[in-house]
Amino acid sequence: MENKDNVRLGISTCLLGEPVRYNGGHELDHFLRDTLGKYLKYVPVCPEVESGFGVPREAFRLVGQPERPRLITINTKQDFTERMERWARRRVAELEREGLCGFIFKSGSPSSGMERVKVYDEKDRPAKVGAGIFARIFREHFPLVPVEEEVRLHDPVLRENFIERIFTWRRWGRLRRETKPLQAIVDFQRRNKLLIMSHSPKHLREMGRLVAAAKGIPLENLISRYERFLMEAMKLKATPRKNTAVLMHMLGYFKKDLDPSEKQELLEIIDGYRRELIPLIVPVTLISHYVRKYNQSYLKDQTYLNPHPLELQLRNHV
Repeated sequence: MENKDNVRLGISTCLLGEPVRYNGGHELDHFLRDTLGKYLKYVPVCPEVESGFGVPREAFRLVGQPERPRLITINTKQDFTERMERWARRRVAELEREGLCGFIFKSGSPSSGMERVKVYDEKDRPAKVGAGIFARIFREHFPLVPVEEEVRLHDPVLRENFIERIFTWRRWGRLRRETKPLQAIVDFQRRNKLLIMSHSPKHLREMGRLVAAAKGIPLENLISRYERFLMEAMKLKATPRKNTAVLMHMLGYFKKDLDPSEKQELLEIIDGYRRELIPLIVPVTLISHYVRKYNQSYLKDQTYLNPHPLELQLRNHV
């Protein structure tokens, strides 16, 4: 994997253990700081502190229409919506220079919550229908950049999906600096074919047709359409059914190499994964062994076999 400083991830500052919450506390997430943090560089953002509110401070909540709620202090009822929105627009413009591969937001926050943030109506009744003001403006500005909330990352499937999207976005970002972009897109499609297939065979077919017609499409149009397909595909979960199809596809590359006992063993392991009795790392490890043993050049280049740091153990869950 590449240098961690090259993989930059925005994050709500409180999740790194910094005491910036309204009450002077923090929301340290040990996995994010101590485990994932070994493989990337965080760019911390605290909307409330950075927009000029102190610690401690009066707490905020969202009030009004879910699509464009107001940011109101709970006790004194002061409206700081415009102040937060002005700061947020400046901040996202600054973040363009960071080359972020994703952002992890603080759930439930009136400034940073990604979704299902409480919004109070005119009768002071809450409903989990809103998004924090900074999170909303960030997502409007960076519609394809992977985003998640820390609580959702406790789910191993969502965690794996998000981290795969981070590293996919980073690999795609490198392509934009290539001197021969058309060839780079063809190479990217080839190397990432099985990874994309594991998330969305439908998107893979669309991307294949797009790449086949690439010479007749203006470059910026091609890049824009391809990256939209790519990130739409990667947002879909890689299920046991879809992964099994990929594993069986890879098995076909060894039909002249594996002896009957090797083939039977691999089939049994793939079936064990399909029935959710063993984790994905088991068939992937065995196939990786055969890739090296039989020097399978096409599979050797496939990102699917190594999409993120192995030490994160993202494929170890059942």
